[in-house]
Amino acid sequence: MMEKFLPVGRFDDFCCSGDSVLLLSGPPSSGKTSLVFQFAINSATASAGNVVFICNRRKLESKPPYLAQGIDPSSDVINRIQMKYVDDEEGIKKYFAAFHMHDPAPVSVIIDDFADFFDQGNCQERYNNTRGRDLAMVRVLALCRNAILCANEKGPCQLLLSDTHNGDSPRLLYLYKRWVSSIYVIKGFGWKDTEHK
Repeated sequence: MMEKFLPVGRFDDFCCSGDSVLLLSGPPSSGKTSLVFQFAINSATASAGNVVFICNRRKLESKPPYLAQGIDPSSDVINRIQMKYVDDEEGIKKYFAAFHMHDPAPVSVIIDDFADFFDQGNCQERYNNTRGRDLAMVRVLALCRNAILCANEKGPCQLLLSDTHNGDSPRLLYLYKRWVSSIYVIKGFGWKDTEHK
């Protein structure tokens, strides 16, 4: 499964893994954006469909992903990765609320630094609750998962989230476990593949 994030030449079962929602979590500056962008390249390579990469424009411009050696930035595969820039969870909600209108749906949707779109103060104020951020994240995760599952009725479609954590495990693991089918954690010198189904 980890080869989905690496520049490898085998894509036979790339879109047929059965995992509709995935999470890649790792410490700061561990290469998550580059890995999820490589996932986008691999996904576009494995199919004729488009891939959507949702991120914050300012963050992406300050720390762009590294491309694997031999990847032409002007290639057809890269051109099938559509960049969608959002500033907060409202942008994600709007995109997935209209997801059913995409025909065909993208083969993969990637949301880089998912949890960073949820501002603690704004979420607490909006929901009038100290756990407002958790509530907002759960609602958006539910919307995203439902949209992806609906799209899978017509053809393969995956959602990949990335998140940053300090310590041994994703900071919001208790939330992600409910909505994510596979969780990949970058640890020290290797990976830990944690399946949650």
